[in-house]
Amino acid sequence: MTDFVHPTLLFFLGALPIPFLRGPIGKAYLLLIPALTIVVVLTMQPGNYGAAQNIGQEILIAKVDKLSIVFATVFTIMALIGMVYALHLTRPGQHVAAFIYVGSALGVVFAGDYLTLFLFWEGMAFASAYLVFAQGGRKAVAAGFRYLMVHITGGVVLLGGIILHGVATGSLLFGPIEGEMGAAAYLILAGFTLNAAVPPLNAWLTDAYPEATVTGAVFMSAFTTKTAVYVLARAFPGTELLVWLGAIMALYGVIYAVLENDCRRLLAYHIVSQVGYMVAGIGIGTEMAVNGAASHAFAHILYKSLLFMGAGAVIYVTGRRKLTELGGLYRTMPLTVVLYMVGALAISAFPFFSGFVTKSMVVAAAGQDHRALVVLALTMASSGTFLHTGLKLPYYMFFGTDQKLEAREPPRNMLVAMGMAAVLCVAIGVFPQPLYALLPYPVDFQPYTAVHITESLGVLMFTALGFVLFLKSLDPENTISIDTDWFYRKGAKYFMWLAEKPLARYEKAVSNVSETVALPFLHGAARAGLRIDIAGVDAVVNGVARSILDGGGALRRLQTGVVTHYVLAMIVGLIAAIVVFAVAWR
Repeated sequence: MTDFVHPTLLFFLGALPIPFLRGPIGKAYLLLIPALTIVVVLTMQPGNYGAAQNIGQEILIAKVDKLSIVFATVFTIMALIGMVYALHLTRPGQHVAAFIYVGSALGVVFAGDYLTLFLFWEGMAFASAYLVFAQGGRKAVAAGFRYLMVHITGGVVLLGGIILHGVATGSLLFGPIEGEMGAAAYLILAGFTLNAAVPPLNAWLTDAYPEATVTGAVFMSAFTTKTAVYVLARAFPGTELLVWLGAIMALYGVIYAVLENDCRRLLAYHIVSQVGYMVAGIGIGTEMAVNGAASHAFAHILYKSLLFMGAGAVIYVTGRRKLTELGGLYRTMPLTVVLYMVGALAISAFPFFSGFVTKSMVVAAAGQDHRALVVLALTMASSGTFLHTGLKLPYYMFFGTDQKLEAREPPRNMLVAMGMAAVLCVAIGVFPQPLYALLPYPVDFQPYTAVHITESLGVLMFTALGFVLFLKSLDPENTISIDTDWFYRKGAKYFMWLAEKPLARYEKAVSNVSETVALPFLHGAARAGLRIDIAGVDAVVNGVARSILDGGGALRRLQTGVVTHYVLAMIVGLIAAIVVFAVAWR
């Protein structure tokens, strides 16, 4: 690996000095490592690196191809933007966790075998969980523990699938799973889809992301689900099940976003929806569909992080995150409003914004594959995305009823980070060819056709009209939406009740019976056994021992040392033997 520098190594080693660096030097260092990693990724050559043998299996630390490079490129760009956004933090814990998180995500992207993938996969879970715990407070700590428990469970499922796959195939190399889907493949798929937040395995995302720190949520929105998209594209392209799971995700996230009052929870549900496009594209499996999934993941990381940065800026300066508590901020936060709206237009697939040139590729691939229902579901989801992320959320957060909140623009570094993401959202939308050149397969897709522009604007304008007509019906309510996390929240509650009430009472009853009945009986039986041992067994053993000793003493007395005595004894013994023989013969 002398001609290859693993980007993960830069982030892992780069995390070590962070606690010891302060001031301008520390800030410059935080930006230097991601910037250096971008250069490393853009200059690396395809190939296999770090091959070795371990526990009888071939290990491949890094597999570099176009699919891994496109994801690594956007991951490193996002790491730089995220670090700019987090420069104002004074405590180094979140910076260190972010470095480990990004490094682990890059480790997964370049992993050439399942063992390497699994180790970095779990590293992502623990590093990202810290970004939830760092917020502090009862809700954040509880959400962080639930987040960890869900991901540890998913990791165990994934590990079980990896072991079964290794036993069945004799290899742990990471690549497309071919042939019939067996138990191993389904377990691996379940582990991957959990991180992709595929319903009903999605509630960890919408539970934890709103409770994370302002900067932590930005990183979390970018890496975990998109890493899952990458591994699905690597291992399960063309899997029919993913087509329908993706279509369900796209609608599921939009429907739940209707109910949301928490601004970051609403954005989290739109992560579920947008990842649905990527999952569906991977399931379709054609070159255009996989290209669409990869390019949409690239664009999504940038505009979704921009949206979380905008919402985070509001939370940072107001301390409020519910739409029912916000409004009228456009006067005091005009730059934040403009930058947020760039992300909102990008996720809504407006022409000349990044979502328009990536999301439409997945929809077009579904149309080419003659999947009318999938096209309909994805189009409806796109309309719903504009309705809630592009219209409802900014209206009630920045406009709407003025809540007379004291607000100001966030720190300059946060605005710079938002500006960087916004520029990329527009640049990709206007000049998509550089992104298309990074994709795994040659791109034969023209987003800017008259038909496509007209159709997209028609859907968006019709959605805007509906928003205006039904604005009162869309007023947020101060309620809590119940998702699939209800099952493990209630399940944990009932388990604790079972453990603390019936099981505890049963244990106490057993202990009482043991103390009042069983133990006295056992003690009595032990005493009786001791008496039997002393009076019976010991008496017999001692009696036999005394008889042997007495017999031995008698024999010693017979040993007089006189020869005539011994001769007489021999004669007596011979006569006795003759008598016994005669009697027996007769």
